[in-house]
Amino acid sequence: MSRAVLSLGSNMGDRLGFLQAAVDGFRPELVAVSSVYETAPWGGVEQEDFLNAVLVVEAPDADEWYWLRRGQDLEEQAGRERLVRWGPRVLDVDVVAVDGIASDHPDLLLPHPGTPDRATVLLPWLDVEPDAVLPGHGSVRDLLARLSTDGVHRRTDLALT
Repeated sequence: MSRAVLSLGSNMGDRLGFLQAAVDGFRPELVAVSSVYETAPWGGVEQEDFLNAVLVVEAPDADEWYWLRRGQDLEEQAGRERLVRWGPRVLDVDVVAVDGIASDHPDLLLPHPGTPDRATVLLPWLDVEPDAVLPGHGSVRDLLARLSTDGVHRRTDLALT
């Protein structure tokens, strides 16, 4: 059984619609969906705010590469173009962690190296797994306690189904 935590983000066009398309794309493997958060952009490129969420997915015959390919396929279906690093995107699907897997492959670093410093991932992750642990880094709750959550706001008026 392969279980993964995925981070979703969108800051172009129908942001909620793109996140919902990703949720629908993972529907057969879906275990949990977080609340939707609106977050300030990160990475120094001027752009619109993001909508973010976290999914927990699970499948008996999947491996870490399966989750990466599925996410990239959904990004492509949404029309994502990789023009500027950390730039605006219709859909971003990151593999945050896969149970029992560590990877230093340049195409799939696991756990995702930016996770310990991103409230945009940690906060929604706690929605679906209050006792979550990021392998090699410790409790997600403890990691989040070290960060500012300014610019990360739960959107109670929006939901993914």
